[in-house]
Amino acid sequence: MTDNTNKFVPHSAPSVQFLTIDEERAGQRVDNFLLGILKGVPKSLVYRILRKGEVRVNKGRVKPTHRLEAGDVVRVPPVRVAEKTVESPGRGLVERLEQSIIYEDDGLLVINKPSGVAVHGGSGINYGVIEAMRTLRPRQKSLELVHRLDRDTSGCLILAKKRSALRRLHEMLREGSVDKRYLALCKGRWEGGARLIDQPLKKNTLRSGERIVQVSPEGKVARSRFIPQERYRDATLMEVELFTGRTHQIRVHAAHSHHPIVGDEKYGDKSFSREMKAFGISRLFLHAHKLRFSWPVAGQMLEVSAPLDPRLAQALAKLPKA
Repeated sequence: MTDNTNKFVPHSAPSVQFLTIDEERAGQRVDNFLLGILKGVPKSLVYRILRKGEVRVNKGRVKPTHRLEAGDVVRVPPVRVAEKTVESPGRGLVERLEQSIIYEDDGLLVINKPSGVAVHGGSGINYGVIEAMRTLRPRQKSLELVHRLDRDTSGCLILAKKRSALRRLHEMLREGSVDKRYLALCKGRWEGGARLIDQPLKKNTLRSGERIVQVSPEGKVARSRFIPQERYRDATLMEVELFTGRTHQIRVHAAHSHHPIVGDEKYGDKSFSREMKAFGISRLFLHAHKLRFSWPVAGQMLEVSAPLDPRLAQALAKLPKA
């Protein structure tokens, strides 16, 4: 049997494929394995062929959560989807992301993600960071996002180049052994020093259909430490240490503390954000500026920092001091 994973073409798969799992893909859930090799195939179709038993592992039916082992043989049925033109990432974006790489080794790379660029396509977005990086690195078949940043948030974003690196990094994120630090410019004068905000967060959908995250006792545990770095007359530059990684966590915790982030259209003070535009701040002032974790390739500890957007740095220099 031949492992022809890399030769799979969604629109022209003529027959059943039998793919042998190697050490690199061992430990991966079968649904995620299929989503990785069946590029362009809707998730609903992938789960349908699993549910119907058309996908077999070692000739047996499996659930989507089944984890594959080295040597397993996966039967993948022929899957056809309607041909459609897929817009490729623009050359400008690909070059911009190539220049944004701030660290790379055999297992991972870290980029300084620009604000305004989504981490992946979907919901009306044709492509994002991961699609552009796969265009940039076509030979790296296992390139995957390790975590996510909001579209308007800039800074350190990790991509794994190997399945083994992805598994290890996900494990470290679950354990909380990745030190993640952000910079946020918040409205108002922050009184006192560092403060831990321990407020559970819950995702909700408003009547308008807008998705929003709110502090709620029914939500999931969310903990952020806000550490003042610089006090201005009307705002405070904060370093935020994340202990959990909930959607919009820093933005909601900041708003809950009555110090919303400048430029936050969803949770912030729109009037104050308009005032800050006079100083050159026309985007969400949230930047993932530092990551620190144990990584064998780099020795004991790997610490990566992403420089702040020059326009934000220039804006800070213009703000009146306290």
